[in-house]
Amino acid sequence: MTFASISAASGLAAPTLVQRFGSRDAMVTAALADLWDQLDARTDAAEAEALLSPKGAMGILKLLSDLAGTPGLLALSLRDAALAARAEAWRGRVEAALAMRLGTGPKAAEAAAALFALWQGRLIWDRAGGKGFKLWDAAKKLV
Repeated sequence: MTFASISAASGLAAPTLVQRFGSRDAMVTAALADLWDQLDARTDAAEAEALLSPKGAMGILKLLSDLAGTPGLLALSLRDAALAARAEAWRGRVEAALAMRLGTGPKAAEAAAALFALWQGRLIWDRAGGKGFKLWDAAKKLV
C-alpha cells in the first residue's frame, strides 16, 4: 500500500493524502480504525437483533463475518497498541454476547471463547479456499 496506489484507487491526489495523514503508517492506522468503527457498529446491530439462544449466537457471527473476516484486519491491528486494545475489547465483547446466548456460568464462557476461536480460524481458512467444518456443527458440540 502506497500513497500512489491509494491515490489511484480513491481519486484523491497523492500529495493530498500525504498532507492529511503524514505517513503511510498513519494512513493505514486511520483505515484500520475506520474498519473497527464499522465493526463496532455492526456488532451493536447484531447484538440487538440476535435471539437469546444458540441460534442467536450463530446469527451474531454470521452478521459479523464479512467485516470481521477482512483480510489482515487483526494482523495489521496488532502492530498498533491502540488498535490491538480495540481488537481485544471487541473479542471480549463478542465472546460475552455469545456466552449470553449459550447458557450461564463458566461453561458458557468457555464455549463462547472456543466458538469465537473456531469462527476466526474458519474465516481465515475460508478466504484461503479451504472449506472444512460447518461452524454450526461445532457449536452444537460445545453447548
